[in-house]
Amino acid sequence: MRHLLPALICLLGLLPWGAPAPAQEAPPADDASVLVLGRVSDDPKAHYDQLKPLLDYVIPRMASVGIRSGRILMAKDLQQMSSYLRRGRVDWINETAGNAALLERRGVAHSFLVTERDGATRYHSVFFVRRDSPVQSLKDLSGRSVAFQRPYSTSAYYLPAVQLLDEGQSLELLLSPMDKPAPGRVGYVFARTELNITTWVHKRLVDAGVLSNLDWDNPARMPPAFAQDFRVIGRSWDVPRALMLARSGMDPRVEARLKQVLLEAAQDPDAGEALRRFADTTRFVPITDDDRRALDQLATGMQRLRSEVE
Repeated sequence: MRHLLPALICLLGLLPWGAPAPAQEAPPADDASVLVLGRVSDDPKAHYDQLKPLLDYVIPRMASVGIRSGRILMAKDLQQMSSYLRRGRVDWINETAGNAALLERRGVAHSFLVTERDGATRYHSVFFVRRDSPVQSLKDLSGRSVAFQRPYSTSAYYLPAVQLLDEGQSLELLLSPMDKPAPGRVGYVFARTELNITTWVHKRLVDAGVLSNLDWDNPARMPPAFAQDFRVIGRSWDVPRALMLARSGMDPRVEARLKQVLLEAAQDPDAGEALRRFADTTRFVPITDDDRRALDQLATGMQRLRSEVE
């Protein structure tokens, strides 16, 4: 028995304990009975736990259009997700307005619902400085620095960066908060978290910061001790908080039924926990003409951002 123990340990080590592999395997592109929910993720396990309850709620209600099972497929970045959508490996995803605009411009997906989270269907970016700052408006940021969050953030990068371009500013990526922009340019740096943004502005490491209006009003993201020392100098236009997208070429009957199931979920008690786990979603609502115009404006601005800045 003692001689068998090392071999047994090695065999056990090969078993996929706790691995979400079945959820990560994409079905064949022509398997019309499987509905695949996708997600761009840097934390697949945490996001799998968010997505699975919603998938489990939706799938049994899709039988009338031939759906028999569902799977989850994670992508490491938006480029990989674009490939999955283009090849029919992912059928539907939930994304921010910025990423939704990019996917729509690439022709791989289209938005079909707005996701309401914590009661909000739309949001915008807020520019803020210290109360004792000489900066009074966005025009005064020329020659100064601003902290964004991360390169794929809608409210803390895409929206404010496009807003600054619309204001006639030229942008320049800085090496660190201690770096300074060239004269006549607005320097920007990525702070990674909302708390870093507020801290850097408060400690005068940067001249201005940007948050969504939702984070601005959230004490967990904007500490009250800091907020009393800040003032707002500008804002962007409103965009949808998040969107549901279907891949291009999806069976119209499947998309229509999926849309109906999601729209009705808020009135179904059985969907309550699934919605809550899905990033505190309160309901799904139809896309308005204003939402479409906001997405088009954002997509055009992001194209300009890519060509003029990045």
